[in-house]
Amino acid sequence: MQTRIAICLLMAVSLLSGCNGDKQAAEAAPIVSVKPIEWKLATSWPKNFPGLGTAPEHFAVMVDEMSAGRLKIKVYGAGELMPALEVFDAVSQGSVQMAHSASYYWKGKAPAAQFFTSIPFGLNAQEMNGWLTYGGGLELWEEVYAPFGILPLPGGNSGVQMGGWFNKEINTIDDLKGLKMRLPGLGGEVLKRLEGVPVTLPGRELYTAMQTGAIDATEWVGPYNDLAFGLHKVAKYYYYPGWHEPGTTLEFMINKAAFDKLPKDLQAIVKIAAKATNQDMLDEYTARNVGALDSLVKEHGVVLKQFPEEVMAQLRSVSAEVISEQSSQDPMMKKVNDAYREYEAGVRKYHLISEDAYTRLRE
Repeated sequence: MQTRIAICLLMAVSLLSGCNGDKQAAEAAPIVSVKPIEWKLATSWPKNFPGLGTAPEHFAVMVDEMSAGRLKIKVYGAGELMPALEVFDAVSQGSVQMAHSASYYWKGKAPAAQFFTSIPFGLNAQEMNGWLTYGGGLELWEEVYAPFGILPLPGGNSGVQMGGWFNKEINTIDDLKGLKMRLPGLGGEVLKRLEGVPVTLPGRELYTAMQTGAIDATEWVGPYNDLAFGLHKVAKYYYYPGWHEPGTTLEFMINKAAFDKLPKDLQAIVKIAAKATNQDMLDEYTARNVGALDSLVKEHGVVLKQFPEEVMAQLRSVSAEVISEQSSQDPMMKKVNDAYREYEAGVRKYHLISEDAYTRLRE
């Protein structure tokens, strides 16, 4: 499948690169052996982990095929070259040319970065793709990363995530008090406001942290990935929906200086392969989550529960407060928040009579 994608996208690269389609000239041109450009790509995920880990691998294959081997990218899983959450600095400093991660991990470096992964009660995957591609979001993302010498590109989306794994029921908002939960980004800030204890951990540490009691609860992604990590073995209750991450965009980070050195056609190939990866990951999660959830519930006895409406209402209210307050403290974050909200207002108004209306009628 990846080969077919690469062939189709190679045709698009020809158009972007200004290929004139002159068959006779192409046949007459001499074949020149060119030493391939070699890049390293570090990820924040375990090597070849379903979805998250395989996406950059597929990306590297597409780049290799579309460039006819002129650009080769070797992918390294979390911990192979550096810890999972040090990939941002590695790309910024140029020790690797690329990384695959999630932008909300870098809130300490650039608070506005959180908007480009997902924010509580924010845009879903379809809406995020629209904002980034045609709503000015990508240009803002580039502006946020420019001081670090990094070029960002969307690199996948998991869709609406699950609410997390718990060993006790969540019946009221008070049940979150004192709860130590792996919950990154602005969702973690909301938990802190509610007197919980947010913890940021890479995925490979979650099982052990839950097993040993280092944390009381955790969210990761959704059924497809959560089953692979075996989180059903260390927690009983599986809550939905993922209010904290309604449309989680992953990222490719590229060292800007390294990218600028590439020939124009290779730059186009990198961008097109990233775009294909962005859509392919969403397609994969949409398909794979179905069977994985069925397995968790029917084969492993997981108790699937929806957060109570009153809990969701309070989470929504506190989320709005936290995002507004933090945006007022950082000019770049305010700029991104204002642009995000303007786009959000329009797309949600339209979706009330399109996507949302159809979903209601279908049921």
